[in-house]
Amino acid sequence: MKYTQLGRTGLKVSRLVLGTMNFGPQTDEADSHAIMDAALDAGINFFDTANVYGWGDNKGRTETIIGNWFAKGGDRRDKVVLATKVYANMAPDGQGPWPNHDKLSALNIRRAVDASLKRLQTDHIDLYQFHHIDRDTPFDEIWQAIDTLVQQGKILYVGSSNFPGYKIAQANEAAARRGGTIGLVSEQCLYNLFERRAEMEVIPAAQDYGLGVIPWSPLHGGLLGGVIRKEAQGGRRASGRAADTLNDPAARARIQAYEDLVDKHGLEPGEVALAWLLTRPGVTGPIVGPRTAGQLESALRAAELELGEELLAGLDEVFPGPGPSPEAFAW
Repeated sequence: MKYTQLGRTGLKVSRLVLGTMNFGPQTDEADSHAIMDAALDAGINFFDTANVYGWGDNKGRTETIIGNWFAKGGDRRDKVVLATKVYANMAPDGQGPWPNHDKLSALNIRRAVDASLKRLQTDHIDLYQFHHIDRDTPFDEIWQAIDTLVQQGKILYVGSSNFPGYKIAQANEAAARRGGTIGLVSEQCLYNLFERRAEMEVIPAAQDYGLGVIPWSPLHGGLLGGVIRKEAQGGRRASGRAADTLNDPAARARIQAYEDLVDKHGLEPGEVALAWLLTRPGVTGPIVGPRTAGQLESALRAAELELGEELLAGLDEVFPGPGPSPEAFAW
């Protein structure tokens, strides 16, 4: 496993990030623990979760599963760079949040950190991420709350998720004005071969401010994992974002062209999609969210895959990016 620095920090993290969103809803606790053991054995030291994972009436369940895994000992916690997120309404689906029980007020941040620490059975979170922008809370209030938590030793670094470029700039300029606050060190964003809009503003802002980029949904909901071939072979059918996209004839033609290109090179679509992200400037590592041990093994193969210039050029033809910023949108 290769490692890199997380943005401008001294923190070393693996080039693959273990996403845990499926732990609980789709993967039971025993299998989730087996996947985490296998990931750690393979050298993946960067685990990502969120307080809301578990979903529905089981929000927080994923953090609990991870906490139970840490409790098994064997230096599991010491070896893991642990990232979780705050923002969501933690009430069961259908129930509105009690005032100050969601978003990024100082009160909710303090409450959410303590709840996550309890579920995760740890005394600190390595990377605490804002899951979404909060239009109602000023960054001065947010950073005051974060500074207190850092001083208490409850969190070490702070990242963002789903932030536009201008909010990354606002957040770090506010941190700089306060002095003594490191500000955001990472941005977790939707970024993959099919969805490259992050190249317009988010990734340039992240690079300028020294943030590591952590792409989520690297296969775009399974769309880049050989979905058309799997359908033809009677396998698992596309659902969610992938199914909606395939209903568009033009998009389906692009995915078919992608699968044909990858097949020409004798490679697996999902592994190529992950390997491509590892070639992108500013990317720390994509989040892989395996439901099974086999899916983790595929991701590990992708981390070792070297893509040739011919294939990279072909990928740009099938999925052209927006081009350099600001030219891409200015003229």
